[in-house]
Formats: sequence, structure tokens, C-alpha cells
Amino acid sequence: MNHYEKGRHVPDIDTLRRMALELNVPLNYFFCDDQTTAELALLISRMTEEERSNLIEALKTSSGVKHGGNN
Repeated sequence: MNHYEKGRHVPDIDTLRRMALELNVPLNYFFCDDQTTAELALLISRMTEEERSNLIEALKTSSGVKHGGNN
């Protein structure tokens, strides 16, 4: 793990999957650019499908985005 943290080695996708499983985080957690995005990825991964759908609708409503992602 230390070699990955120091940038000496770059893990392949299978290694990242195993790390995500071991750390109980979604795979996309490793690709987040900032702490806020990482926290959102973690929280969303722990939601049910229904909760995710409700969140998407709430975000669309609050941002003014209509169905299909177009304004």
C-alpha cells in the first residue's frame, strides 16, 4: 500500500477493486478529485436504488434540470 501512496506503483483495475472491497468503498472513490466528491460517492454507494432515484429527482428539481439532463 505504501508504494501506491507514494506513487511508486500504479495499481491495476483488479487491485483497485480488491482495495475498494477491503476498504468498503465504491471503486469510483479512488477517482474523486476532492474530499466532497469522495464523501458523496461513499454516501451514494450506501443508498438503496430507491433512495438514489429520489436523490436524483431532488437534485434535478433543485438545480432546474429537466428529465434527460437538458434545461
